[in-house]
Amino acid sequence: MKITVICVGKIKEKFYRDAIAEYEKRLTKYCKPDFVEVADEKTPDGAGEALEEQIKAREGARILEKIKPDAYVCTLEIGGKKMSSEGMADWMEKLCVSGTSHITFVIGGSLGLHPSVSKRADLALSFSDMTFPHQLMRVILAEQIYRCFRIINREPYHK
Repeated sequence: MKITVICVGKIKEKFYRDAIAEYEKRLTKYCKPDFVEVADEKTPDGAGEALEEQIKAREGARILEKIKPDAYVCTLEIGGKKMSSEGMADWMEKLCVSGTSHITFVIGGSLGLHPSVSKRADLALSFSDMTFPHQLMRVILAEQIYRCFRIINREPYHK
């Protein structure tokens, strides 16, 4: 299985990069992980709704360029479906059994996702009603994907 995580913006903090690299290394036992960054747009202070929509559209276009046509797309959105770790593992396992060979997770920019990206999604997933920094969300997502594979393979880790 191939797992792609498409994210808007670069990670500046070394500790986040190190954490993601660690989970990426761990994931290679189970899948082919690929973390793809697309450029973010600078949002000026006091930007109006129209400008914010233009920014999301530009970021959305970059995201859509990176999504492979055969990928099952899961966007991370506050209003998405909530799952437990076991539920997410069950969902991933069912996708694998049904013949899905590529899952792409999408984390939007600071303004969120453009509707064109949400429309392309096969599933909108929410990790919480809370808002997290995008850099931290990448770490959380990588850890949960790793946890899912451990659960699927009935290996110790998930407690």
